[in-house]
This record gives sequence, structure tokens and C-alpha cells, in this order.
Amino acid sequence: MRPIIDVAKDLGIAPDELMLFGPHMAKLTHAAIARLNAKGPTGKIVLVSAINPTKFGEGKTTVSIGLAQGMRRRKLNVALALREPSLGPIFGVKGGGTGGGKSKVEPSSRINMHFTGDMHAVTAAHNLLAALVDNAVNFRGDFEMEHRQILWRRVLDMNDRFLRKILIGIGGKANGVPREDGFDITAASEVMAVLCLAKDIPDLKARLGRILVGFDTKGGAVTAGKLNATGAMAALLADAILPNLAQTMEGGPAFVHGGPFGNIAHGCNSIIATRAAASSADYVVTEAGFGFDLGAEKFFDIKCRTAGLWPSAVVIVATVRALRFHGGDTLGKQTGAEAIASLRKGIANLEKHVESARAFGFDPVIAINQFTQDSEAELVEIDKACAERNVVCARFRGFAEGGAGAEGLADKVAEAAGRKNAGPKFLYELEAEPEDKIRAIARTIYGAKDVTFTKEAQKDLDRARALGHSKLPICVAKTQMSLSDDASAFGRPRDFELTVRSVRIAAGAGYLLPLTGEIVTMPGLPAVPASNSIDLTDAGEVVGIH
Repeated sequence: MRPIIDVAKDLGIAPDELMLFGPHMAKLTHAAIARLNAKGPTGKIVLVSAINPTKFGEGKTTVSIGLAQGMRRRKLNVALALREPSLGPIFGVKGGGTGGGKSKVEPSSRINMHFTGDMHAVTAAHNLLAALVDNAVNFRGDFEMEHRQILWRRVLDMNDRFLRKILIGIGGKANGVPREDGFDITAASEVMAVLCLAKDIPDLKARLGRILVGFDTKGGAVTAGKLNATGAMAALLADAILPNLAQTMEGGPAFVHGGPFGNIAHGCNSIIATRAAASSADYVVTEAGFGFDLGAEKFFDIKCRTAGLWPSAVVIVATVRALRFHGGDTLGKQTGAEAIASLRKGIANLEKHVESARAFGFDPVIAINQFTQDSEAELVEIDKACAERNVVCARFRGFAEGGAGAEGLADKVAEAAGRKNAGPKFLYELEAEPEDKIRAIARTIYGAKDVTFTKEAQKDLDRARALGHSKLPICVAKTQMSLSDDASAFGRPRDFELTVRSVRIAAGAGYLLPLTGEIVTMPGLPAVPASNSIDLTDAGEVVGIH
């Protein structure tokens, strides 16, 4: 690994503009962010998204990293802007979030574990607010908090299904007021979303103050600001708001900052990090969580709208494994003609995501992430399908070959980024009713026939209107496994109705959060968790993160 000071110099960032965390990791200082903000973002942003993945993921982060390495080999001035990993998936099914093979960000094990402490800071700030909420119930100060109308749950950066619903405050008067509560995973915290959507410290504090935590006994809204929580929460996030700088395996700069889930939250790294990257490099490769239907749509309609940024090119990652899955080979055991038939059928899923990219004004580049078990016949089938749909594609071998296996993709992405696009094109206007905004997403991006709102969801939307939050953008919480809200509906579902079960008001983050299907905000561990293979050697090296 290169000294992080040298990596920063590639971006024109001086040593005194860094807060060092050892020789290979750093945060940019507040002074550095102020300088870059004054300079303004001029770099071309490349958004990497994907088709609907299998439960193992299709290597979107690996492709993002490999693409940046490939562009760097082509002598382009490029920086990455990625999310931070969450401990839940690392110990669960999906594994680490730093890429794989020869396309990783380093130091990988430190980034995957505690990194610079951002996840812990978000957890602490969130749970401080939870403690202040219950403290208000206990002491009944200037207003009387209605303990049956508390919306603010607690968070933990771990997969733990047993914490989804709990009882707190039991054990007598000295231990508080008994009530039902629960935990979400930290990546689903509104504080995480606030951190990633805030443009600066004043914006951070304003957003924290607007967080809706519940209602008082007279029906009035209770916010973090009303509880005088804003200052202390911001203090806990003083360092967490600063972007982290790391590097690829080939020594290229990588901003790794913020980590909202893509199926629950908006799935993008921080605005501050993206703007810093675009103010210091000619090209920025960034990603949005899970498939195009989740992360990319939210990237455009929420992050770009908030940040005033717009990408120059879009990449959609596809794999033989996922296309076969969407064609019916759910166990991945088919061979020969049977496997080819499933792949052909599964192309429909990719086709829908291409249509969605075009709805935002982009002809995407398809990155075919190659696995060693992929046959040439299967890869040729994808090449043909893309050609028939007038879509540019390139094979990606970055896992095995690093940047050398991404040069072809890098050339096509750079060419796409050089084409003029029409600029911001959102799916809906903010002035539209929330129901219409949700329908616009469901019909255009998911392919739904219509949207059904439960009585609870309609009540939630009516409350949002009454509180003056109906003009906020929409952040749909939905399964990543399918275009629909049914995780078992693979391929390209048609003529289905999306059911919105409830709607949360994320006034601080600045969006409404409709919950659909069986989505849960606290994941559980599998029967055989990935943590079983993780260990610490006698030399102090963390091993086994996949």
C-alpha cells in the first residue's frame, strides 16, 4: 500500500489537510472540505448500479473498484466514492463491502471492521436521541410525551432478529415507563441518511433538528430539536461527517464514507464525499445500493436532487449467475442448453433496468462481471442480447486481473461519459402528491400496474400532509431480490400491484419512507453465518472476511 499522504497528493490534497488514522487511512479536515467546496465539483460522475442480485450479490463494488483501476491504467485522473461496509452483512450472508480478488479498497480488513469509527458515531448519536426520548417520557418537562406514539427506535450495527421487537422500561418505576420498542440496523438509521445527505455542518444540524421522534399527548409533533438533542448529536458526529480517504489495491484514491442500506434507506455514499471526489478528480466512480430499481433510482431522485449533481455515465452490472437465476435456475445447478435457456429468459430483468436507465436519459454500459465458472457460450449469449437491444457491453475480469481486466470496460465508460446528456431528469415533481410520486416509481422503474395503500399507509400519508411533509421525495423500502415487492417474483414481473404497508416520515433525512412487502429494518443471521470463518491470527491480522 502507498502512504495515504501520497495518495492524497494525487488529488491535490496537502498533508496538513488530512487527519491521519495510521499510514494508510485518513479523513479530510474541515479546512480541506471548505477549500474543495469553494472550488466546486467539475469531475464527471460515473454511477455503477446492477440488475436485481442473488443473495450473494453480483460484485457491484468489485466492478466499481476495478473500473476505477482500469481507468487509472488508461492514465485518467479518477477517484472512487463508495459506501462504508456494515458489520451486519459482514458477519451474515453477503460478506465484506470492500470489493474482492484484485479489485479491493485497502486496508480491507480495517475498513470492513471499525474503520475510522463512523458507524459507531452514528449508532451513538441515534441512541442518544432514543435515550432523550424516554427521558422526556420519564420526567415530563415542558410537554408530556405520549409514550404510545414514539416513532424513534434504537439501532445496532449487527444482524439480530431477536431485537426487532422488545419491551423496555420494565422492573419498576426507577427503571422508566414500560413500553414496546425495537432495534433497526445502524445502516437503516435516519441519522445515517442525514449524515450522507447533509452538505455541511449547518445543514447537518438543521436536518438532525427536524427528525420526528413522536408526538405529545396533545397530538403535537416532537422533534429532536424540541428535545434539545441537536447539538449533542452533532458533536458525536463531528468527525463522522468528514470523508474517509483510502486506496485501491493499485494505489488509486478512494473516498469511503457513509453507509445507508439500499433496500431500506437510500443506498448512496455521502454527498460531502462525492463532491470532494468530483472537486479533486476528473472522473468519479460511485455506486448505489443493490439493483437499479433501488439504489440508482434513489441516487437520481434523492441524492442528485439534494446535491445538485448529475452523472455523466451509468454502468449496470450483470452476471451469468443472476441472469440464470432470473430465468428460473434458482439453485444455479443447470448446465448446457438448459442453462442457456434460463439465461435467455433472465435477460428480461436486465432489459427492464436498461429501460429504467433510459427513463433518466442514459444509455447504460453493461458490465458483465465474469466468474470462473461462466462458459463462453453463456457470455456470448449476453453479448448478443445487448447488441440486439443496442446496448454497449464489456466483460469485466477485475476480480482475477485487477485494473488490467477492466481496461475494455474503462474505455467504453470514458466514451459514454464524454457524450453530452440532457442533465437532470427526475421521475416526479416534488409538488406532486406522495401517492402519485410512489406510483411514478412503481410504474416506471418496477413495472407495476398500480399501487395499493393499506389503511395504515394511507393514515401515515395523511399525517405527513398534515405536518407539511408531503413535498418530500420518496425512498421506497423494498426487497432487492425482485423488481416487485415479492422477493420470490424473479425475472421481470408484469401486471402486479405494489402494496405499501406503512410510511415513515424521515423529516431529517428529507424523504418519506414507504415500506413494502416483507422488508425488515433489522436483518437476521443465516443458519451458518459468515462470522464462523472470521478470525484473528497471532500476528494480529483479521482473516476470513469474504
